[in-house]
Amino acid sequence: MSDYKTYTMELGGKTLSIDIGRVAAQANGAAFMHYGETTVLCTATASREPREGIDFFPLSVEYEEKFYSAGKMPGGFNKREGKASENAVLTSRVIDRPMRPLFPKDYRNDVTLDALVMSVDPECRPELVGMLGCALATTISDIPFDGPCAMTQMGLKDGKFIVNPSQKEWDEGDLQLTVASVGQKVIMIEAGANEITDEKMLEAIYKCHDINLEIIEFFKKIQSEVGKEKSEYISQAIPEALFEEIKRIVPPEEMEKAVFNDDKQAREAAVDAVRVKVAEALADNEEFAPLVDEAVYQYQKKTVRKMILKDHKRPDGREITQIRPLAAEVDIIPRVHGSAMFTRGQTQICDVVTLAPLSEKQRVDGLDDNITEKRYIHQYNFPSYSVGETKPSRGPGRREIGHGALAEKALIPVLPSEDEFPYSIRAVSETFESNGSTSQASICASCMALMAAGVPIKKQVAGISCGLVTGETDDDYIVLTDIQGLEDFFGDMDFKVAGTHDGITAIQMDIKIHGLTRPIVEQAIKQCHEAREYIMNEIMTPAIAEPRPNVGKYAPKIIQTRIDPEKIGEVVGARGKTINEIIARTGVKIDIDDDGAVSICGTDDAAMQKALEMVNMIVTEFEEGEFYEGTVVSIKEFGAFIEFAPGKEGMVHISKIAPRRIDHVEDVLTLGDHVRVKCLGKDRMGRISFSIKDAR
Repeated sequence: MSDYKTYTMELGGKTLSIDIGRVAAQANGAAFMHYGETTVLCTATASREPREGIDFFPLSVEYEEKFYSAGKMPGGFNKREGKASENAVLTSRVIDRPMRPLFPKDYRNDVTLDALVMSVDPECRPELVGMLGCALATTISDIPFDGPCAMTQMGLKDGKFIVNPSQKEWDEGDLQLTVASVGQKVIMIEAGANEITDEKMLEAIYKCHDINLEIIEFFKKIQSEVGKEKSEYISQAIPEALFEEIKRIVPPEEMEKAVFNDDKQAREAAVDAVRVKVAEALADNEEFAPLVDEAVYQYQKKTVRKMILKDHKRPDGREITQIRPLAAEVDIIPRVHGSAMFTRGQTQICDVVTLAPLSEKQRVDGLDDNITEKRYIHQYNFPSYSVGETKPSRGPGRREIGHGALAEKALIPVLPSEDEFPYSIRAVSETFESNGSTSQASICASCMALMAAGVPIKKQVAGISCGLVTGETDDDYIVLTDIQGLEDFFGDMDFKVAGTHDGITAIQMDIKIHGLTRPIVEQAIKQCHEAREYIMNEIMTPAIAEPRPNVGKYAPKIIQTRIDPEKIGEVVGARGKTINEIIARTGVKIDIDDDGAVSICGTDDAAMQKALEMVNMIVTEFEEGEFYEGTVVSIKEFGAFIEFAPGKEGMVHISKIAPRRIDHVEDVLTLGDHVRVKCLGKDRMGRISFSIKDAR
């Protein structure tokens, strides 16, 4: 098409170019994004009619990674992209979280945001381009949306901030920060950090915010020129008359009594009783009866918010900055390599750690040029029984993947290096009970389980979440420490911060309102800091103060040695014959890196030492006069061959077998005999020559 428009701006030292009207004309909104040589097609599409019978906004975000974008063929038999990668799921979540609050709360039309990655330039991360493109495509569409919003990523290397870092800078730096803004406020924060101080993190957040404001002005210009008029929609808001009728049936003080209870099940039972009472009273009202469930929910929400904001009263009776009752213990599961349980009120996480050789790293085949490997894996499970419900397990959803990734991000900065601790590590957080902040409880439980497993982590890590209830003005708000489920559902913010005593290692912040002012962000970070100090000092340290000096008796042990890289072929042997023979004889696992690092893994110390001796024997340069032990593996007329390690043999001439003359080798030796020999050097054919008679 020749009538499309292209808009450009300089962003982080690179050119962002956007084509509008060039492709995907049938979508409600489309932006063809180019950043460097990264290309992402972003579209926003909405259904014409609202979906019936739902009480939520049906938004779907799909970040699609295509292997052709990196010049790669998909794996597998079909050679076709399969289910979304973990990175795609996490990116979809980061796009969803800042945009969802900007749609009308009473909007029930299905909306799909799609970011199709078509070309990847390692200098320009496609995730950022997809985030910006989805925001712009929705802004210029006719879909009701209170944008534009914008996002910026920040890295940190050698103490210097990097705006929208390359993939290499992102992976190797001390900070991975994504900040979204709308209007003059921050609306979403996602971060992984190598113990960044609160002050440094705030500086990075607001550097991103300043750049976001420039992008927002750029997007507003595009919207003014090519944006469609926003369409009308059928509001699904609850009529105010229904609220008045419910207040007559259930006065506010009765609802307050039902809601304010520190026991989740008792509170839910009381609210259900209110719901039944209202439903019976309005059973004959054809207009109001179908809306009772949602109306009671909204009434409950308004009651909780009013009591917190005006009366500073929380549903369970806690003070504004008070943490729920805490408990921590380790070694609750026998035979596993490490376990711990962390309980916060009615939230309970059990974490189990498994150790394995480095060869069992997770291989991740993404859009990078190389296949990456994950040595530390953190996974999170949320079964239905944890909230007293019943439903079949269908594997981890996006929320579970996101919570696992957040805990993983929080703990990576304190893990020992592979040289210090040559293990692959898997931590699995099982949710036993949930009433808010399970992701942060899993960070605490995982930290303790790692220490119980003998993983020499550098420092303790704890996580906590703060919530928010706002009034009519920007300075009318309450920041709540350690929010439970009800405060999360009915509040305006879930601000999760994990870190050590010395700094932040992870942040995940999402909200339900149109952005946060800087004082709110600063106060949330401050309250999270104080809370995690308390958790580490008063709860985690008494349970386990430091990593155990050794891995447990059921965990595999690892012996490391290093050989000349040129001798790796001798240890491996033709088609792996030699190394497989060592493994078969000893029952161990052996990993050899290209630089000659050898890891021998097993549970039997004697077998591991035997394997080590075999490896050392194979790579040993035999010196004249040294003594060795070996096994007779072949008998010839002229002598016998002695094996000292798989694939490593030397010859004893018949004249060197016994102190007397013998006519036949078999008169003294038989196959399988274990013998001690002395090295005589190499014979004329370059073979190692030994003597049995001189070794006695």
